[in-house]
Amino acid sequence: MASGAPVSAQDLTPANEPALTDASREKEGLVQEPDPIRRVVVIFDRRFNFGEVDSGPYAVVGKMIPGAGWISAGPGYRRWYARDHVFIDTSAEISWHAYKTVQGRFELPRLAGGKLLAGSQVRWQDFTQVAYFGEGPSSIRSNQSRYAIQSKIVGGYATFHPLRTLAFNVEAGWLQPSIGAPGGSFRSGFPDTRALFGADPLYALRDQPTFFTRATSITWDTRDFPGHPTAGSVYRGAVTSFSDRGAGLFNFSLYEAEAARVTAVGRTGAVLILHGWALGTDAAGEQAVPFYLQPSLGGLNTLRGYTDYRFHDRDLLLFNLEARIPLMTHVDGAAFADFGNVASQFRVLNLRKHSYGAGLRLHSRRQTMARLDVARSSEGWMFLLRLDDPFGLTRLSRQTATAPFVP
Repeated sequence: MASGAPVSAQDLTPANEPALTDASREKEGLVQEPDPIRRVVVIFDRRFNFGEVDSGPYAVVGKMIPGAGWISAGPGYRRWYARDHVFIDTSAEISWHAYKTVQGRFELPRLAGGKLLAGSQVRWQDFTQVAYFGEGPSSIRSNQSRYAIQSKIVGGYATFHPLRTLAFNVEAGWLQPSIGAPGGSFRSGFPDTRALFGADPLYALRDQPTFFTRATSITWDTRDFPGHPTAGSVYRGAVTSFSDRGAGLFNFSLYEAEAARVTAVGRTGAVLILHGWALGTDAAGEQAVPFYLQPSLGGLNTLRGYTDYRFHDRDLLLFNLEARIPLMTHVDGAAFADFGNVASQFRVLNLRKHSYGAGLRLHSRRQTMARLDVARSSEGWMFLLRLDDPFGLTRLSRQTATAPFVP
């Protein structure tokens, strides 16, 4: 549940180590690739240094949450010290809709013979026009509203890798969100969330709650390249608790189970991707879950035929199916179908919301650089442009809790 993070702690590889690339193994595709496309991919891949982390200035591109607009960018600086045993990173980013993030990280990535990473992060973020339609699977599309949310986040984390493919992660921190009127650039004119949903218990408070957060997770990940998976699987289980340190009205826990499988189809380079995700919320007694932390579905990475954050409720179920065929060496065609829903109780969840569509993927061997999707649902057509992979599962690399909930 975080914004797009910087380079994953699990992928910290100094630039002086061998890069994970082998152009000879890339498939040529159905048609010959024009040389300008190949050049763009090579330059982009080298410029943004996917798969390795070198010291010095770098550019942050496309790491903002859904709803931020079609592009985001900013500067960053990182450096290795003590023979690659200390890593420091700081960056800032602004998006098309004036979403802003600033973060700093300090990590010890090679403890216990390289099996243990420990670190801390400080982050400030300002998301100016996040969509909210109301709670439940029957929320009305015409009730679309927008709100702004600023957050201050301080946290620490540790990841233990007994095996290269197995990770145990723990984290703890403070999350201080603040809700306000929508703002930013290129506003769409939707009403303030308070105007439509002012009865929400969150708005009855004089001061917004501050949360102490804790999380534990276990991940088994055999994917070849998380940024552009062509083989392997990932399985994850996680528990995150939120403790309201103010009014004490918003204490709850989130329980997640997630799995994805990438299977090659023949020797053509075509792949089939299956992905499932289930999430349940436990809030005892009269405790409530703030609307901006409720699980949500819709948009770029879940139900692609619906608007971002289209459905909110306490529990979530999602299933995705996508087939990819190499059209050129660095361009894939994709066809997909998405199924899912939200509910107030886990036992009544179903997959009745669905969308389907097709798209293109521009990629290097290890990273999807851009994707264009056209998707259809019961609410019409969606045209999506994004600078990442829909199955990159960036939440696997998030090290501190954040707001809003980002599927």
